[in-house]
Amino acid sequence: MPINILLADDHAMMRDGLKSILENDLHMHVIAQAENGRNAVAMALLHKPDVIVMDITMPDLNGIEATRQILAEQPASKIIALSMHTEKHFITDMLEAGASAYILKQNAADELEHALNAILSNRIYISPRISDIVIKDYVRRVQEQKEHSNPLTPKEREVLQLLAEGKASKEIAHILGSSVNTIETHRKHIMEKLKLYTIAELTKYAIREGLTQL
Repeated sequence: MPINILLADDHAMMRDGLKSILENDLHMHVIAQAENGRNAVAMALLHKPDVIVMDITMPDLNGIEATRQILAEQPASKIIALSMHTEKHFITDMLEAGASAYILKQNAADELEHALNAILSNRIYISPRISDIVIKDYVRRVQEQKEHSNPLTPKEREVLQLLAEGKASKEIAHILGSSVNTIETHRKHIMEKLKLYTIAELTKYAIREGLTQL
């Protein structure tokens, strides 16, 4: 049974080219076409295609908003973002809207089959030319979340690990080349920030955060 596809792009020549690839080369069925985002939403809700190939920059309603609206009504739909844009905000906005793939127009002929194979296997596909942008953005967000969830400075985390491993302030001071007073100050700040006031509580926290092991 062929995969039913909706094409949404404001350029007729682009739609014709994609239709030719999908039907002649990949043996899929283009059941409808849309020239703007609002029409894409209407066509998607009417025809319920398996896959929607969605241009990002279209008149009347852009592809990002169209994706959000379609997936709000049909969360099982698979959407391939099609764009000339390599800027981070276009990529992340489209993926956050729920697109399963992001490919570049200039590489569509080569990447469309890879993207379809991926999303039909419930995987994400990102054009290799922009994958590093996505990875860097992901790493940045993870780091920001960690910094927000863990109020300790790197030095305080170092001291906490040593405390959790049973070392006394004098021993920690020797290891870190600091004074005992400095270590006691770090210890006080750690307890105040975490609102944990016993070594047992600090040890549990350190284990949970992966600073040390049992």
